[in-house]
Amino acid sequence: MSAETPQSVLFCCDHNAVRSPMAEGLMKFFYGTEIYVQSAGVKNDLDIDGFSVSVCSELGVELSRHRTRSFEEMQEWGDDLSGFDLVVALSPASQRQALELTRYYHLDVEYWPILDPTGLGEGREEKLNSYRQARDQIKERILKRFGPATASTDL
Repeated sequence: MSAETPQSVLFCCDHNAVRSPMAEGLMKFFYGTEIYVQSAGVKNDLDIDGFSVSVCSELGVELSRHRTRSFEEMQEWGDDLSGFDLVVALSPASQRQALELTRYYHLDVEYWPILDPTGLGEGREEKLNSYRQARDQIKERILKRFGPATASTDL
């Protein structure tokens, strides 16, 4: 990783149930504890998505214990949003929320337009393929942005 690598990253999406937990899990899988990583959603009205759990499990990334949370809940629970060096928004709504935070905190915000796989595909296999596509987009963006994995992975 380069000197420009942030010490802490917050991934965010709409519900913290699909894309941002995948990003958090992949980031921890690739870099271990070198970078502090969390995820949040604009809303917290869903549980972790089973398809996200399944497609990440295929790579050895554990998501089944993830508990969804919103930006608001993070602040209520004492997480200091100003403590993150980088916020990566994975959806337009989360980008708006992250940019709103820059009114109060000095944060770098990046927008990664990642496919929302929810509602795509007819059968189970088609749905899984949509989730795999989103997972792989996130994986590619993480490795491009933060460099080769430093934790021991088989990927």
